[in-house]
Amino acid sequence: MSLGHEVRYRVRGGAELNGTVFVQGAKNAVLPMIGASLMAAEGRTVLRNVPIIEDVKRAVELAQAVGAKAELHEAERTLVIDASQLTSPVLPEEIASRFRGSFLFVPALLHRLGEAVIEGVGGCNLGSRNLDFHYNGFKRMGATVTEQVSDDGRGSIHVKAGQLQGGTLYLDTPSHTGTENLLMAASLAEGTTLIKNCALEPEVLDVIQLLQRMGARITGGGTGFITVEGVDRLTAVQHTVMPDRIDAGVLVMAAAATGGEISLVGASLEHLGVAADKLEQMGVEFAQEGAVLRVRRDRPLRPINVITDEYPGFATDLQSPIMALSCLADGPSYIYERIFDGRFKLADELVRMGADIEVNGNRAKVNGATPLRGAEVVAHDLRTGSALVLAGLVAEGETTITNGYYLDRGHSHIAERLNALGADIERLV
Repeated sequence: MSLGHEVRYRVRGGAELNGTVFVQGAKNAVLPMIGASLMAAEGRTVLRNVPIIEDVKRAVELAQAVGAKAELHEAERTLVIDASQLTSPVLPEEIASRFRGSFLFVPALLHRLGEAVIEGVGGCNLGSRNLDFHYNGFKRMGATVTEQVSDDGRGSIHVKAGQLQGGTLYLDTPSHTGTENLLMAASLAEGTTLIKNCALEPEVLDVIQLLQRMGARITGGGTGFITVEGVDRLTAVQHTVMPDRIDAGVLVMAAAATGGEISLVGASLEHLGVAADKLEQMGVEFAQEGAVLRVRRDRPLRPINVITDEYPGFATDLQSPIMALSCLADGPSYIYERIFDGRFKLADELVRMGADIEVNGNRAKVNGATPLRGAEVVAHDLRTGSALVLAGLVAEGETTITNGYYLDRGHSHIAERLNALGADIERLV
């Protein structure tokens, strides 16, 4: 199966963006929801407002690989999953290696089949992001976790459990995938589970709402301490996925970069957290009108200081886009990346386009404003890709972004949506 790295995006800069755009469903909510849907032993789970992105398509393939019936209706943005028959505990490498969300299938496989075999783990290359807290949580609930490496160096992880037992669990850092995985594992475990240092993201609360509708007994969402009383079974339900705040943030910054005025249908200013405050400091104006967020920027951009942090702090997923935006600000901006150690690969690509950026470890100084020029650049991960689109929107001439598959992993029909606002972007295969 091709990784799709031959996908490219061609962006011609100079257009001001104006108009109305729809924010997609949340990537970081729908992936754990697909995993949760496999815990229902009867009925059909219906997820609405599903983003049509590559990670969702891989998750659908994984669900089918373990025996579920999964139908993605792209035009209606609806996913229907019948998990009444699961037949295999193996998450095959050719699918699982392409996105990190494969780990979110483990709790369902443990409860339904007694084991899970992960043949590969993939997604964006973000440095030393550790998955031990997933495994350690499963171990504390009674599972055994073993790792095997074949003669050719290919590894697999085998998680096995009888009836998982509730207990006191904790996360070293408030990871949203770690929180969601332990929530799912605890929902059908025997007894009561207390999970400490939980993630506070809106996507986690949306997953909790889905699980509660399915019959899970969960309290404490949004407090950092969640209690789960195990139940015997979960049932299939219907649920509408919340809007994607990272997709909304990129669209906001597109308006800020080009000096336009756009209306984002489905965006929530509250969900942007500290990012909204930082953008206001830069000169971006917001107006929330019901389910529509209006955004405009008609003054010079001011420089900014950013420290990434867990929600409601500045989202690490918006750090790359704001680095691109900072190139346009009148003066030096300072960025401190506290979450991932691989997020500054963007800097070299922006420098190719004329930016002046100094990187020292996990800190970066962006000396603005510098005129950007079109160039051939590389998307090293999903967020680098979206940031390079922003840079291309304001660069003189034409920008070609290779490794475009990364963009497809997280943004649904991004070229079409931006072109509807006046951009000139083409997806090339």
